[in-house]
Amino acid sequence: MARINDNYLKLKAGYLFPEIGRRIKMFTEANPEAKVIRLGIGDVTRPLAPAVIEAFHRGIDDLTRVDSFMGYGPEQGYEWLIDTIIEKAFAPRGVKLKRSEIFISDGSKCDCGNILDIFDLGNKVAIGDPVYPVYNDTNVMVGRTGEADSRGYYDGIVYIPCTAENNFTPPLPTEKVDLIYLCFPNNPTGAVAGKAELQKWVDYALANEAIIFFDAAYEAFITDPAIPHSIYELEGAERCAIEFRSFSKTAGFTGVRCAFTVVPEALTGKTARGEKVGLNKLWNRRQSTKFNGVSYPVQRAAQAVYSAEGWRQNQEIINYYLENARLIREGLSAAGITCYGGTNAPYIWLRTPEGISSWEFFDKLLNECHVVGTPGSGFGPSGEGYFRLSAFGQRENVEEAVSRIRKNLAK
Repeated sequence: MARINDNYLKLKAGYLFPEIGRRIKMFTEANPEAKVIRLGIGDVTRPLAPAVIEAFHRGIDDLTRVDSFMGYGPEQGYEWLIDTIIEKAFAPRGVKLKRSEIFISDGSKCDCGNILDIFDLGNKVAIGDPVYPVYNDTNVMVGRTGEADSRGYYDGIVYIPCTAENNFTPPLPTEKVDLIYLCFPNNPTGAVAGKAELQKWVDYALANEAIIFFDAAYEAFITDPAIPHSIYELEGAERCAIEFRSFSKTAGFTGVRCAFTVVPEALTGKTARGEKVGLNKLWNRRQSTKFNGVSYPVQRAAQAVYSAEGWRQNQEIINYYLENARLIREGLSAAGITCYGGTNAPYIWLRTPEGISSWEFFDKLLNECHVVGTPGSGFGPSGEGYFRLSAFGQRENVEEAVSRIRKNLAK
């Protein structure tokens, strides 16, 4: 009989979002008349921008003709998309990248997990708490950890609590680590980090020969000009950081699937014998072997995101979500709830009412308000007592959800 990967059995609890789905399913089956408003999972609701749709259609049309048909594309992505990303997303911020340093993929969630393929299991990993569950769980799955303790912390991972007291930005670890996960604007807390804060991490990584995994999936929501959009805006970051970018929230591609990962050629790791090896070459080998590339029409659609018209249209959509975030943040704050985030990010991180746990608050909102959010404890022990609401909803639903919650809290 084939033996399984026992590391999966260490994941005692179900993945956060399927558990939310299970509870919603139970409630809706028992209450079919209830109008449930979902502000939990960070899935977009606005249609793709017209310029993106037009490019998508043109890409499909290309596949209908012999002279323009495209089969397998390069696993790293088409050069015309990579060149557009370099010119539009990085060059205006003073970041210089080569074609060979950008890898187009079908999602930054996938890349955040797959990147572990090129790193030894002996590396010590640091992640914030609360944290996007993928960072933690993929390290458990590949076998880097021991069992979880009573708090839910896995042996072999260094957890860095992110609390209101430190503005939900992780302090530098007190011990040497090799791989570091950073996410700004942050999911789930909506916190952001300025240049001085990020430079501390870059300096730490350089001094300790560590690698930063910088998740910039929400950089398009930054409104403060003082906040970096890319880790490579910091001095020395090209020698210690890998950056993940996504079109999912930037352009509504959650159902389309396109992202990219930046692996600078200056980035190196060590072999078991202490020899330096370029990580760019390793990631290129991994992608060439295990990935067949993103479809041609999708890459054409992604390129259109950076066109003048496409960017204007997408900015309107982002502003729509940011206005939703403002309505949630200000509406609940006026009702006496302590709220964080929601200004440079599409998430509002709020304190649950005193004496109510994260999952109890989830059940309360679902059963009494018919509103779905995400329990903070699902993102880690330090998330207990907090709750995440997403701004990725229709305006009327956001307004109705805020109204329902306020009325319920006023009882």
